[in-house]
Amino acid sequence: MAVCPDGHVSATDDFCDVCGMRIAGSPASGPSPAVSAPPPDAAARAGESCPTCGTARTGQFCEACGFNFSGADFSSGRSGPAGPVPSAQPVPSAQPVPSAQPVPSAQPVPSAQPVPSAQPVPSAQPAPSMASFPYPQAVWTAVVSADRAYYESVQAVAGPEGAVVAFPAYYAERRFQLVGNQMRIGRRSVSRGLSPEIDLTGPPADPGISRLHAVLIAAPDDSWAVLDPGSANGTLVNGVEIAIGDQVPLHDGDHINLGAWTAITVHRG
Repeated sequence: MAVCPDGHVSATDDFCDVCGMRIAGSPASGPSPAVSAPPPDAAARAGESCPTCGTARTGQFCEACGFNFSGADFSSGRSGPAGPVPSAQPVPSAQPVPSAQPVPSAQPVPSAQPVPSAQPVPSAQPAPSMASFPYPQAVWTAVVSADRAYYESVQAVAGPEGAVVAFPAYYAERRFQLVGNQMRIGRRSVSRGLSPEIDLTGPPADPGISRLHAVLIAAPDDSWAVLDPGSANGTLVNGVEIAIGDQVPLHDGDHINLGAWTAITVHRG
């Protein structure tokens, strides 16, 4: 038997089976205090089990968990003032997680249409040069003569200064067949190494004609044109002066005037 600090005689030596106080040591020496009688129901409750942990009862309090047997109603399952430990409420089962909706498969991306291959760019045709033209098939002839009417029109513009140039008393008509790609018109110059195809050196000599006065140029359509490269006195076609550097197409019977009195008439065929 053990005595708790409050003086209760306990059948157990760890907790008082009357008040439940922990018994720390042996009972104090001296006269034994009056032992109170155990509660009337102590003998009836002997051998009962703790409703909380199932340990066999040895006193008012369970030796394992400290349950207070005082006032417990074992027939109804209810305990005393402390009350039974409520049974754990059943945990509600987890609601089933709805399965994820299937992700629609991505629509196939239409394949890119093949890019048509670039068509080859035709190479630019080289500009035809004068030297690449074939010789005209038609026969063209240049007839050189002295033109009295042209001489008088020049004298009217020149005034008294033009009187020093006389119209030739006689001039033999000359013919030149137009061949090749060009025919130069002018006066021969040994110092310059110039020998024009239509040589108007004379006699008689026209003093108004430059060393290289004009050029007859073959055209691709089997015709000819005349060009003044920059003569001193100019060149006229059918009475109209042509601009320097311009190619003026010629037709059958056209008249070219140059110098003081020279005339060149072109004929085709």
